[in-house]
Amino acid sequence: MNWGILGCANIAKNEVIPAIKSVQDSKLIAVASRDLGKALEFAEMFDCIAIHGYETLLKRDDIDAVYIPLPTGMHFEWAMKAFEYGKHVLIEKSATTSFGEAQKLVQLAQSKNLAIVENFQFQHHSQHQSVVELIENGEIGEIRCFRSSFGFPPFSVDNNIRYNKYLGGGALLDAGAYVLKISSFMLGDGFEVASAYLNHHKEFDVDWFGGAFLVNKAKGCFSEVAFGFDNFYQCNYEIWGSKGKITSTRAFTAKVNFSPSIILEKQGYSEEIKLPIDNAFQNMISYFESTVKINNFSKEWEAILTQARLIEEVKHRAALV
Repeated sequence: MNWGILGCANIAKNEVIPAIKSVQDSKLIAVASRDLGKALEFAEMFDCIAIHGYETLLKRDDIDAVYIPLPTGMHFEWAMKAFEYGKHVLIEKSATTSFGEAQKLVQLAQSKNLAIVENFQFQHHSQHQSVVELIENGEIGEIRCFRSSFGFPPFSVDNNIRYNKYLGGGALLDAGAYVLKISSFMLGDGFEVASAYLNHHKEFDVDWFGGAFLVNKAKGCFSEVAFGFDNFYQCNYEIWGSKGKITSTRAFTAKVNFSPSIILEKQGYSEEIKLPIDNAFQNMISYFESTVKINNFSKEWEAILTQARLIEEVKHRAALV
């Protein structure tokens, strides 16, 4: 697969481009930026073509797929244009700022039979499969409750897109997206947001921290999630069952050289299980390319809609508080 990159974000430089270049039969063709100087820096660093302007890259016939790490508020415009030029899309989370945008993206992707995958790379880290295996082996009995927290202290306010309302900023679309996604990822679709709270930052005019209570009636369980931009660092989830509990201590940000741990607790028993290192970004690229080769995109189309619906429901429920 031949790749193009729209934008020179740090996540592209540090994680996604190295992953693309490490996957067999993948090739990085070009990187585009509105600032030609930045594109030239990336081109020299990664041995690819520098392009001035995103649409110029999309017009190229030698690119099959694009990765879009632009600010969330720009995702909809450039994903739609990528589809119009016949490109598959790997899009940084959150994919859109609204459910309506997600519906339009998926409708166009379906009409052109193109992939759109939201880059929640943590799903492709093997630690979560280890958790699933413990559950399937009956280690914690029947699942009663899922809890997840993801939040961190403030970043520098200088030009941080997380704090920019007009670029899709706010804690919900950033940290909150993870805890909503992990709920569906671990326990399946079917969750609905029963209640939510968003604390608003007056100066930046974006949601600053919050939480939500989700119910999956079909599975007979619920999920409690919390997230924020002005928090003591948390990056975890726990699954509480009738006979025990499993905790992932580094759920979303396990680096390539990091060996994560999960904690298994039962009556009178507690064990910390060290797991192998893994490369979630590389696995993500491999998954994306295999999805394109199989030519079956319905699972990812539905995933985009489910995630956008949950975010919309959090906004709605929080507005009622």
